[in-house]
Amino acid sequence: MAITMAQALNRALHDAMADDDRVLMFGEDVGRLGGVFRVTDGLHATYGEQRCFDTPLAESGIVGTAIGLAMYGYRPVAEMQFDGFSYPAFEQIVSHLAKLRNRSRGAISLPVTIRIPYGGGIGAVEHHSESPETYWVHTAGLKVVSPGNPEDAYGLLREAVASDDPVVFLEPKRRYWMRSEAQLPVEVAPMRQAEVRREGRDVTVLAYGPMVRTALDAADAAEAEGWSLEVVDLRSLSPLDTDTIVASVQRTGRAIVVHEAPRTLGMGAEVAARVQEQAFYHLEAPVLRATGFDTPYPPAKLEGYWLPDVERILDLVERAMGY
Repeated sequence: MAITMAQALNRALHDAMADDDRVLMFGEDVGRLGGVFRVTDGLHATYGEQRCFDTPLAESGIVGTAIGLAMYGYRPVAEMQFDGFSYPAFEQIVSHLAKLRNRSRGAISLPVTIRIPYGGGIGAVEHHSESPETYWVHTAGLKVVSPGNPEDAYGLLREAVASDDPVVFLEPKRRYWMRSEAQLPVEVAPMRQAEVRREGRDVTVLAYGPMVRTALDAADAAEAEGWSLEVVDLRSLSPLDTDTIVASVQRTGRAIVVHEAPRTLGMGAEVAARVQEQAFYHLEAPVLRATGFDTPYPPAKLEGYWLPDVERILDLVERAMGY
């Protein structure tokens, strides 16, 4: 049977909790309700309220509780119900979760996974569609990953929960219903490794999370125009697999980075800098970016104009090929 990304994440949590009784799942409405997107469905019934439980509407308290539990030997998985709700927990994540191992000279590790449904494409209301990845990537001490398909959703979440480092796990909510024929459990590449999802010769398109599917659709459309796009799924934003990125750009000579977040200081800027540092003499055109705009996330009826789409990527492909 085809499995959705939401179902793959649910299976990953079930398996992680079955394998290790130190794994706890908590957040707003994750217990009896099973979460807004039903990612935690059945965990409360299977493992009881001591291991899967609801919390007050206090994100700073959720992460603070996770830090304390991790210090006592648990492996907590905390859910921020929506991306925009993660900001009240910023202090706990940046000042404490990310820094305690360094501050204690390695004596204390915090194996905490913070699940954040993020991005747009579902017509949500204000504060329910954000792309906060740059905040977390900029914070040393955190791993930051985002799956682009159900297989990675399962494999990366299992690896995140098993990690002794804190992981911000960004779940592209517009892809929760994306289906795959994968049989779970499934082995995927290690968390730190990017993956070439489609080979091509003319332009490398670098994407992650919700934009991987968009990049693949653009590659299909480009083929009809006679262009061959190579699509690379970054998967991990911190650490970033520069080797795979550079190797692809060296093959094609051109690169486009795609992400939903605003353009300024987004992941595209970091990727472009690394490409020009390590593949400058292979470039046939500047590294280009298809991104959201430098504005607050728009109302639901306008997000179709704001989010990068196939046409915006193809416009950049034409520009890159014109140099």
